[in-house]
Amino acid sequence: MSSVQTVSTNPYEGQKPGTSGLRKKVKVFLQENYTENFIQSILDANKESIEGSTLVVGGDGRYLVKEVVSKIIKISAGNGVAKLLVGQNGILSTPAVSHIIRKYKTLGGIVLTASHNPGGINNDFGIKFNCSNGGPAPDNTTNEIYKISAAIKQYKIVPDIACDIDKVGVYKFKVEDRDFEVEVIDSVKDYVDYMKEIFDFPKIKTLLQGSEQRKPFRVLIDSMNGVTGPYVKRIFIDELGAFDDNVRRVTPLEDFGGAHPDPNLTYAADLVTAVKNGGYDLGAAFDGDGDRNMIIGRDAFFVTPSDSLAVLAHNLEHVPYFQRTGVHGFARSMPTAAAVDRVAEALGKEMFQVPTGWKYFGNLMDAGRLSLCGEESFGTGSDHVREKDGLWAALAWLSVIAGVGKSVEDILIEHWKKFGRNYFTRYDYEECASESCADMMRELERRMTAPGFVGSTFVSGEKSYVVALADDFSYMDPVDRSVAMKQGLRIVFEDGSRIVFRLSGTGSSGATVRLYIDSYEATSVLGSAQEMLAPLIDVALRISDLNKYTGRDKPTVIT
Repeated sequence: MSSVQTVSTNPYEGQKPGTSGLRKKVKVFLQENYTENFIQSILDANKESIEGSTLVVGGDGRYLVKEVVSKIIKISAGNGVAKLLVGQNGILSTPAVSHIIRKYKTLGGIVLTASHNPGGINNDFGIKFNCSNGGPAPDNTTNEIYKISAAIKQYKIVPDIACDIDKVGVYKFKVEDRDFEVEVIDSVKDYVDYMKEIFDFPKIKTLLQGSEQRKPFRVLIDSMNGVTGPYVKRIFIDELGAFDDNVRRVTPLEDFGGAHPDPNLTYAADLVTAVKNGGYDLGAAFDGDGDRNMIIGRDAFFVTPSDSLAVLAHNLEHVPYFQRTGVHGFARSMPTAAAVDRVAEALGKEMFQVPTGWKYFGNLMDAGRLSLCGEESFGTGSDHVREKDGLWAALAWLSVIAGVGKSVEDILIEHWKKFGRNYFTRYDYEECASESCADMMRELERRMTAPGFVGSTFVSGEKSYVVALADDFSYMDPVDRSVAMKQGLRIVFEDGSRIVFRLSGTGSSGATVRLYIDSYEATSVLGSAQEMLAPLIDVALRISDLNKYTGRDKPTVIT
């Protein structure tokens, strides 16, 4: 029988969860009691339900995951949790955590990830709490966690519990007068079984392997040494009959092999080269925790996340899941290009524009008003879980391709000719001086709200843009009427083009300025994206004086 110990501690400043949990450098989490404080704060924020509850625990395999899983086990035992479902080796993708929470109806889950941020002892770690619906904790919960963390004086722990999370099995303990159980589960099985319910695997398998009427459709699936590696092997190799040369970087590594596990044209450039040089028909990459995705076609034809969302929305009849459930509505984050809006209008479906952060989609899904959603930051998902889901997106694309019998590029061109094209890019200025960036946002808002700004015209080259709307985006949830303020400065022009500025809270240090450019063209849909975006980029940089305030002559990352 084990005993609970109460350990005195002192609070740390700044344990405020962002849109995707608490993210800091590994060395911050290694400070004495820093991690323990935050775990205890999560449990205390759920104190009315925690005793006798079941929680899901897993992470993306980055440096420190196993050590923190061990701490979660010991602290959960000390706080009356009855059972933990822990991914083998501490591995669970973020969408898999969401599914397991929902499937087994647990109180929630603790996800150990810094998502697309680099891993290793000198890089990032993160902890976030997902609620009983499988989605990220809403603002009221994260605010409560932060409030508790700022005043914490003690945490409860059972230090002598030892559990081998490398082996699948059930481990039972007696903690004083209570039973405590840790079930180490196959990290992959529940999720793969679910994907087989959602998609027509035999049809996708025929696409990949070919038939008498059609040559094999060659794919290259890149896990970027993140958490999706075991899932990719089980799905693409074991279930869909792909070959070893159809997958790459499928071993989760604590430092992601030294790579930045962010699936975009900058950090997945080697996948782009491999697809282009290897004659593949489709390439897909996923981030560290498996919730983001990048899709490219033959010759590295790039599909923007905004276009990916719109194309899938227009072709959901090729996914068996939606044939059963129906399609209830679409949504996008505010900075995401408005391509899906036109699909929603054509199909007569509800369309929602929400702040950045996947948690804002959850209420709409739970209310039965949302089936498909996405963010420009390479996140796509549906109401099958309450997180974005990179592997799901790749399988959805393969389902559409198998259904329509066309290439990725042909599908996009046909879509643009029908709906017009939103040329889109995002400029990230990372780790900038926080004070000067805040000054820029204040000055920009002052200028936007001054008399005469709405209705004014900005000219670049042969293009003219007339301002139709300028505001700091706010959102009222149509389900619970909660309000989110100051979600990004947006300037909308009369032709439907938009400029958006945000200060991001997902980095672990400094400030990140994000500039989003959404340039709509109704008929000129086959132009060079770089050339078509140039006039609006010029206008955005002039309006904001962004280069002056950031001290940068170019962004850190362009996506």
